Amino acid sequence: MIIPSTEKKMSGQNEKMKQEKVRFPIGAKLVIMISILLIIALGTITLLVTLFGSEDVQITAEENNRTVNAQAASSVENELASIRANAFLLLDLINTADSSSSFAKQAASFYFERNPSVAAVLVTDSRRPDGIDRTLLNTTFFLSHELAPSLVETFLKQERESATQVEQGIMKILNAAPLFNQPMLVLFYPYREKGLAQGLAVFFSAEKLSDGFGQGTLQTTYLVNDTGDVLIHPDFDLIRRGANVASFPLFTQMRENGDTNRQMLFQDETGKKYFGSYTRLSLGDAAVLTTAEAAQVLEPVNDTAKRNLYLSIAVLALSAMFVWFLSKTISTPIKLLTVAAHQIEAGEYELDLKPKTQDEVGLLTSSFVQMGKGLAERERLKDSFGRFINKEIAELAAQGRLALGGETKETTIFFSDIRSFTAISEKLEPFEVVGFLNEYMTQMVECVNDTHGVVDKFIGDAIMAVWGAPTSSGSPREDALNCIRAALRMRAALMQFNRGRGGDKKPIIRVGCGINSGHVVAGQIGSQKRMEYTVIGDAVNLASRTEALNKPMGTDILITEYTYKLVQDQVLVEEMPSVTVKGKEKPLRMFAVINMPNEKGIPGAGEKGPTSLNQIRNVLGIPIPDFAKVNLNEDEKKYKIQS
Repeated sequence: MIIPSTEKKMSGQNEKMKQEKVRFPIGAKLVIMISILLIIALGTITLLVTLFGSEDVQITAEENNRTVNAQAASSVENELASIRANAFLLLDLINTADSSSSFAKQAASFYFERNPSVAAVLVTDSRRPDGIDRTLLNTTFFLSHELAPSLVETFLKQERESATQVEQGIMKILNAAPLFNQPMLVLFYPYREKGLAQGLAVFFSAEKLSDGFGQGTLQTTYLVNDTGDVLIHPDFDLIRRGANVASFPLFTQMRENGDTNRQMLFQDETGKKYFGSYTRLSLGDAAVLTTAEAAQVLEPVNDTAKRNLYLSIAVLALSAMFVWFLSKTISTPIKLLTVAAHQIEAGEYELDLKPKTQDEVGLLTSSFVQMGKGLAERERLKDSFGRFINKEIAELAAQGRLALGGETKETTIFFSDIRSFTAISEKLEPFEVVGFLNEYMTQMVECVNDTHGVVDKFIGDAIMAVWGAPTSSGSPREDALNCIRAALRMRAALMQFNRGRGGDKKPIIRVGCGINSGHVVAGQIGSQKRMEYTVIGDAVNLASRTEALNKPMGTDILITEYTYKLVQDQVLVEEMPSVTVKGKEKPLRMFAVINMPNEKGIPGAGEKGPTSLNQIRNVLGIPIPDFAKVNLNEDEKKYKIQS
């Protein structure tokens, strides 16, 4: 482990130490040092093992949840598709001949033989008095289950409205178990034969489908329709009672999100947490839901943490017993490591150390060498990229394409600011403020990066970002649209961020976003030793003052008329009172961003997004302002509300 030249140096140092009066023996110091190192090493390993083990358990549980859900959804999808295809094939065969012919009767008999779970196939027609055009019954099914065929007509009378909707083109899946007193589903499909608007109703037993749904050790999987009615569930009593989960958080989230499948952690009205998975089916807008109670899922995690703690204590106790016996053999390597530590402290990161043992000291020596290399590499990276906060800018700098100076660009500038941040920070410790801001900034910056924007700078709790510099997405219009997409993503991210928050230590926050488009000077500002890429100009100042208008306007996202002209055909807005901005002679039109109706992939936006400013105010808790009471002297008279 020790190279000859280093041994000579240490030998001279040892002779000098012998001549000096030592207050504490080296052996005692080594025992303390090695003990501390062992505690740190073992503690770190234990902590990491516990942490990674916990994450693995949770990930595995979520994956199992998702897998069970996907398998059940696939099984239901295939079975429903098969029932639909076979029913349409039967009607096609019957339509080729007279319905009263022997061929039609044979076809129906053969169909029910091959599909014993199907109780009846009917063609509905709301123009007829009884609403039925054709009825095919599986008499064997009714006899074997001791059911009256008249239950079919009774059910259709009860669901006359649903049958009418199906004839208009809406597919439905209904629960007939309350009437039949057994698992029974009714599939309603639009039926267009000979130009007639009719419906196809297939009554079938859900017992076969129920085999794919069960209540396992952790997961409970069930099928619901578009209105939240439970169609298939391990507990048949719920189906028989006509249970409905329309208000269940997993179902409501599915309707709000509008996506096909998702895994999430949610909380019910009693405060109990669940892992939930859903998969929406293509037939009848039904969905398969799978839930698992979080406490049961994470129970092994807690047990593992306890075992790891006990194991760590035992290992530390045994290690402490061997430290004294090892002190004499590792004193010299430790001294070498001390020398290496001083080298690193002095900025000499290239260490001349080579481990020759495979014990903890050798590992520590290797770690020192790797640490030195890492620190040296970090210093080189810090020297090259420490002036930048954005990947695109750093890449341009590395390529030598950025220098002092600037150029005029047409951009869209974004400012955001946390409301009442001073009051929030006063209630938190400094480290809590930093952690809170880091968590918040991480989510907001991700929204900027995902829309090809560049974070220019952080100003306390405020974020300044720009689209169109140093690179553009193709046009000023596209840059402006990307900026608004980022703001909408921030709105959704902030709502997710605020879930589960409340109180002084985890305050619910609100932000204001100001957006303006125009020409700016973009480039490197500073000196050769310290540069910063930024944008300056009147358009930047106007964006900042636009952000400040959110509070008196009672909005969360405001855009100027310059930005609105670029995006007016893609963005739903509500015009606010015009504003006389400091430095501008004419009043400026301001617009509150409500939604991008044609946008897909932005949570809380698109077709199912908000349609009015009051909707947004209600969701975000923004009070409706009284413009007659706005203090015109606020914000250094930067704005004036016009009558």
